[in-house]
This record gives sequence, C-alpha cells and structure tokens, in this order.
Amino acid sequence: MRQTSLFILLLAGLLTGCHSHKTPEALAHNLGVIPAPASVTSDFQPSEINSLRVFLPDSLTTDYLRLMVNSLPKTSFSDESSANVKVAIDTILDEEEYTLEISSDKVTVRAGSSAGVQYALTSLGQIAEHRGYPLPVAVVRDKPKFKYRGMHLDVGRHFFDVADVKKYLDYMAMYKYNNFHWHLTEDQGWRIEIKKYPRLQEVAAFRKETLIGHYSDQPHKFDGKRYGGYYTQEEVREIVRYASDRHINVIPEIEMPGHSLAALAAYPQLGCRLDRTASEDGNTGKLSEGQDQPAYEVATKWGVFEDVYCPTEYTFGFLEDVIDEVIQLFPGKYIHIGGDEVPKVSWKNSLFCQNLIREKGLDNEEDLQSYFITRMEKYINSKGRQIIGWDEILEGGLAPNATVMSWRGIEGGLAAARQDHDVIMTPGSHCYFDHYQSESPDEPVAIGGLTTVEKVYHWEPVPPELEPEKQKYILGGQANLWTEYIPDFSKVEYMVFSRGMAMSEALWGTNKDYAEFLKRFLIHEAWWRKKGANMANHIYDLYPVIAGGNGSPVTVSFHVPEGEQIIMSTGKGDKARVLPGIPVKLDKGAKYSFAIDRKDIKPRACVIEVNDHPGRHAILTLDSMPDQKYKGHGAASLNNGIRGPIKKFNHPEWLGWQGPDASGVYDFGKAHKISNVTFRFFNEPGSWIHLPSGVELLVSNDGKDWQEAAKTSISDGSVTGQILDVALDISSPPARYLKFRVKSAGTILPGNPGAGDRSWLFMDEIIIN
Repeated sequence: MRQTSLFILLLAGLLTGCHSHKTPEALAHNLGVIPAPASVTSDFQPSEINSLRVFLPDSLTTDYLRLMVNSLPKTSFSDESSANVKVAIDTILDEEEYTLEISSDKVTVRAGSSAGVQYALTSLGQIAEHRGYPLPVAVVRDKPKFKYRGMHLDVGRHFFDVADVKKYLDYMAMYKYNNFHWHLTEDQGWRIEIKKYPRLQEVAAFRKETLIGHYSDQPHKFDGKRYGGYYTQEEVREIVRYASDRHINVIPEIEMPGHSLAALAAYPQLGCRLDRTASEDGNTGKLSEGQDQPAYEVATKWGVFEDVYCPTEYTFGFLEDVIDEVIQLFPGKYIHIGGDEVPKVSWKNSLFCQNLIREKGLDNEEDLQSYFITRMEKYINSKGRQIIGWDEILEGGLAPNATVMSWRGIEGGLAAARQDHDVIMTPGSHCYFDHYQSESPDEPVAIGGLTTVEKVYHWEPVPPELEPEKQKYILGGQANLWTEYIPDFSKVEYMVFSRGMAMSEALWGTNKDYAEFLKRFLIHEAWWRKKGANMANHIYDLYPVIAGGNGSPVTVSFHVPEGEQIIMSTGKGDKARVLPGIPVKLDKGAKYSFAIDRKDIKPRACVIEVNDHPGRHAILTLDSMPDQKYKGHGAASLNNGIRGPIKKFNHPEWLGWQGPDASGVYDFGKAHKISNVTFRFFNEPGSWIHLPSGVELLVSNDGKDWQEAAKTSISDGSVTGQILDVALDISSPPARYLKFRVKSAGTILPGNPGAGDRSWLFMDEIIIN
C-alpha cells in the first residue's frame, strides 16, 4: 500500500509540474523514460492523444514488439489508415538512432534500423505507462553514446532455467541494453551441452554439494545436496532467438585456461596431474589403457583453484571441438574465452609445461598463458569470430585481435586501448552487481564491497586520463552479476534491477542529473514492484561524504534526493536539521545519527561513531600509498576517528595495499606519552585479502633516530571472522613521532584463492591512546 501511494504521489507531482520552466536535462527526464533520451524539445502542453493505434510494417514487426505494444495501456495495433502511430526507416540516422515526434494528434517514429524502431517504441511505451494520457506534445531525438551496453549473468555458480534467462533479457530490452554476456562454464559447473563430450553433461554439470554461508565463514559448511543443470543445445538456440528478437546479441563465455575444474572432473586428461612422468618428447595428455584417472572434482565452494587446463595437444583439440559446437549456436561476432585468475602453480610443477616453455622460446608461465590465448584466438579467428577476454589476457602480451574486458580497475582498459585494441570497461568498483548495495545490517549476504545506485549512475566508462585519440577504442561498458551468493532469480532481481536502471543511463550517456533520475527511478521501481519483482530501494539511505582528518577538522555532508531534509542527533536527545550538501563538523567524540525526515517511510539511519584519540590531531605521512582502487581518503582514513564497516572492505574508511607493506609516521607536534595503539585488519581470503604477518611500532623525538616500541606477529589463523583487532602496549618514554610498519602476508600460498598472486592488506582507523 505504501509503495502504491508513493507511486501515485510522484506521478501526480510529475503531471502537475509539467508546465514549469525546465532545463534541457530536466525536459529529457520529465518524460519518465529510462535511460533518459539525449534530447527533448517540449513545452509539455497536452496533446489530444488518449490512446495509441500503432501501424508497423511486417518487415519491422517482431514477436517482442507485438508483446510490448499489446501490454501497454490503451494501445493496440492498427492498419495504416486508422493508425496514429506510424513508423519509418530513415537511413540518414545511425543504426540505433531514432526520433519520436508527438504532435497534437499523432506520433511519428523515424529510426535508422529495426533496433532504433524498438528503442523508439520502448520510449513511447514508457511515456504512456509512466506519464500517462494525454501524451505531451514533444520531439525526442535520441541515440546512445556507447555501442556496447552489456549485462552479464553467471550461471556456473548457480543455475537459472530458460524462463529466468528470458526474464533477464526482457529487463535488458526494457532499458536498451544490447549485449548479453552469458557465463556458461566454471569450476562449479559446466552449463552448455557439447554433444561430442557427453561427460560434460553427465559429470561437469553437477556438484555433490554447495557451500553454506559466506566463504569467509570458518569452518566451511556444506548443504550435502547434489546441485546442477545445463542448457541443451535446443534451449540455447531458443534463448539466442529470444534475445535476437529484442536486438540483444548473446556472447557465450567458455572459460580457459583457468576456472576449468568442472571440465577437468569430466575429462581429467585436460589437466596437468597426468604429467607424472612427462619426458622430453612431451605429454599428449591421453590416458593409457588401465591408467588410474586422477581425482578432480567439480568445485563445491567458491574461489580460484590451482588446477587449470594443461596446454597439450589433447586440450587444444578438446577446446577446438567445443568451439566448433558453440559457434553453431551463437551467430554473434564474439566468443568470450575468459583468461582471468589463472594460477600458474600446476604449470610450474609440470615437466610438460616447462619443456613447452623452452620449446617455444617463452620466458615464463605468463608467456605460456599468452601462447595459450593466442593459439585459441587464431583458431576462433579462422572460424570468422573474435575473442573477448578479461584483462589478465594482457599478461605475457596481448593476442593480436583480442577485445579486452577491464575488470581489475581501469588499468587493463587503458593499456589495451593504448595498444589500439577494443575495450569494454567493467571495473569492479562500479560494475559488479554482486557487491552490497547498502550498508544496512539487514542486507542479504553478498560477496563484499559497496556499490550503490548513485555510484553506478555517476560512472563514466571512458577514463579521463585516456588520450583523446585512443578513446574511440572504448566500446562501452557492462554490469556483471557473479552468483556465488545468488541462488534464485528473486535475488537476481534484488541485486540487478535497481542498479541496472542507473547503469543503462551511464551507458546511454545521459547520466547528467541524479536528482531528476531518482524521480523516474521511483516510478519505475513502483511499477516493477506491482509486477511482483523483488526490488531493492535504498535511495533514502544516507551515504556520508567525509572530508578532513589528518590534523584538520572532520566534516560530513550528504547528497540526498531533491526536496528531502536530514535530521541529526547525538543520542542525548538533541536534534538538529542538516542542510543537504552542507558540511557539518564532527568535532567531538560521539555517536552521530543522521536520517532523512520522512513520515511515510522509515529510512535507515546513518550512524557515524567518532573516536576522539590523540592520533586524530597528529599529521600522518604514509611511506607506502594504498592502491588507487582502495585509496579512500588517503592518510585521513587512518586518523579521522571513524572506523570502516565490518563487512565491506570497498569503503573509503578502509585502505588497501596489494603487495607492499603499509607504513607511515605520525607527527604529534610535541612529545606525547603513548600507552597503546590498536590496529584493525580485514580478513577475507576468498577475496585475496589476508591478515598481515606482523606489526612493528617505533618512536622518535627527532624523526631520525628510532627506538623500537612494540611488535607482534600475526598468523592467518588468528581470526575466524572478517575483522581482527591488534592492540600493542607501549612502555617507552614520551615521543613526538610514532612510526608503524604493517607487514604484508606476501604471496598467497597454495590451496588458497589467488594462489601465487600478491595478497591484499586492508586496514582502517589506527586508534592511539
């Protein structure tokens, strides 16, 4: 009932306010369309159109458009003579471009292709559905900024049936996405029928059980239930046809050489464990008669596994056979081959791989990965297709015609574009929808991090540091949904449907006015709820913008939906109204609570607890800077008095280092007696985040001569949860300077996700007493 009331109030507000003067951006947003059109010309006078009679030539009519038109209010198909909506192709327009002219008594659609026709009718349908009749007189000129607008779905960790995949495609079509990245093979399950290799369906498609809870929960627990499934080739064809009818291209991902444990369980010849007695003439990878098969098992928990494809002739033959069947099912340009998170341990231990490295004149295992990818690319190119790979395919040298998906930040995308390779941007910071979308303690379990609707909305796919002449290689971007913690489609809706609207506008290139977007978001969100979708609505959650610290006064401000008011309290009965966007000083040690002042709903309060300790007033200089992706507020994140959330490392109060130790020096300005120092570390091995191996403290009065004050060692088994507090007592005399050294765990050990790579170290506020 509350959602319905909210919908009616907001819709009434749009209708009564439509004659006021609006900026160009507001005009575009006022139509209620997501993604907002590129250009709208209108004074929003009402037309005489109170129903739509659509004429579509047979050549432009699709099953999807029939369904869409018939589902709209007061809308039907008509013959040409009685239609008030007429459609024509205009070859002057770009392929996805359209114009939508709503005059006093008719609607004229011109589009560059059938895709443009679909987008025009989608926009018209949203106007009719969300703004209502009579339609406003308006001219819409629209086309996307980016030609690649993608959404990804991982069906390897959890399997979704054909009906669910179709729902996902319907959502994509509603918001003008045009590429569906279908992640079909994983360590935890192989999901596509390959007729030449039936054990992929019989063995690789099923795991004996599944991890319960989060990977970081120790000890690991399992449900004991066999789990799995796969798509028959006829089902794959059905989904590809369904997507094509919506002008969505389907890109299959067949992972190689890593994330392949399920395939190895079905065909152990593909792995390196057979390489027990490899000789100089190499190992074919074939089992001899009577030879015991090594014990591979479809993965039952998440992470990265050391067992990967061995680059034998048998493996390449297998993968070529798989590709031969895959390309018969998917008519699009691209085949995604993964290439991410490939531990090199099994290759380093393989005599065959070491012989192959020498035989091919390669330098190391990274070069061997490049050899693997390049060889498969040549085969896929010979079939008239091109590969896409995650940014790890840059390691050892990029395959000649590869397109790169940049997920580990923007660096891979920058490197590939500067080498004149096409790039699809999908950095985890903004595009991973398996992250939490709220700091509420009631949020369902997610992999980690924090990616809000607002953060997604403000994302710009083209990095500003990329040279102008190279920006043409950025094709667009993609939202990714990895499903370790997403067992059913209801949770897919919860994780995707709200943020997907924001992403659609970022990829359409009209993400200019977040406050205006929120008005449309609320209307669309209420519509989806009415249809039964499990929508996440956290736009009334407050996300603090922290400034200052490191010796300067700490302030907080908030960006909120237009017209909202904020109330601040400190738990002592005192309350004050806070103006949106205006910084408020947090000058006392206290627990501050902020909440939007609404009576119709109860928004979650934002609570900021400030620890007032001497370190807040010192100047901290970091010797080793955190990684750019997790730099937070810089040194201020360690001495602004505010601790980070206990479940989300992707937060500005947590700083992250990958590889180097973390060290820095506090300057108190004069000698201070320091009695103890408390550090707090994040522990999530499944995300490659490990506890440090030790902490050391030193003191000095001149900043030159240092005396050891305290130290301790730490083991990875020191904590079974996600947080470890480490307190060190100091008995040294008063000192002006305090230096800390936090020693990284170094290279991730075998048996852990990311084995062989550098571990991450995360810490937040250092409390000094």
